[in-house]
Amino acid sequence: MSKKITFLSFCLAAGLLLTGCDNGEQRNVQEETQQTATATPDATGKSKTERTKTILFFGNSLTAGYGLEPDQAFPALIQQRLDSLKLPYKAVNAGLSGETSAGGKSRIDWLLRQPIDVFVLELGANDGLRGINPTETYSNLATIIDKVREKNPQAQVVLAGMQMPPSMGQQFTQEFREVFSRLAEEKNAVLIPFLLEGVAGNRELNQGDGIHPTIEGQKILANNVWSVLEPILKQEKI
Repeated sequence: MSKKITFLSFCLAAGLLLTGCDNGEQRNVQEETQQTATATPDATGKSKTERTKTILFFGNSLTAGYGLEPDQAFPALIQQRLDSLKLPYKAVNAGLSGETSAGGKSRIDWLLRQPIDVFVLELGANDGLRGINPTETYSNLATIIDKVREKNPQAQVVLAGMQMPPSMGQQFTQEFREVFSRLAEEKNAVLIPFLLEGVAGNRELNQGDGIHPTIEGQKILANNVWSVLEPILKQEKI
């Protein structure tokens, strides 16, 4: 049995949700989508205005960094890379523990009051662990993407994939996995095949609950996200 399956099976056996176990923890969402402009010299040496673009990370406890400090969650680690490369982007962590795709669909509107340039969608794991019909999960995630595109037609969308254990049935696990690949193809989004690649099933990379990544685990999540995000940002810069 693969590490991925072992990890997610443990989640089910423990009766816990991947995204915070509905324990009432509600990390405050950073309302930082206000865009700024900085003056930078152009080729002639004259100053020009460069807009700071926004990357919105919209997800559950994996994005929120459950059990860790905000600056230890992968969106903050992405911000460190952006800063080191002097890329004009601001990473906004809109992760909320316990979030489902239905909850995200209800929550997204107020986050769209400011422009978004790159939208990273990390939701659906709670749906799968609760046995929600993948068709419903697909519909909710599709609606979220459509809402983002309606407000921000030029926004790049990145979708974080997730998987379920075989204990939930072959048909269900296949349909759930295909939610993300279908969405990526049909909504022209870039897919992260499995966000927890390299972390799931590794005790040293997960906290005591065996579910949420440690500081080192979050660093691997940041690598998984960055491998997909970096080419997008470089293309946007051209």
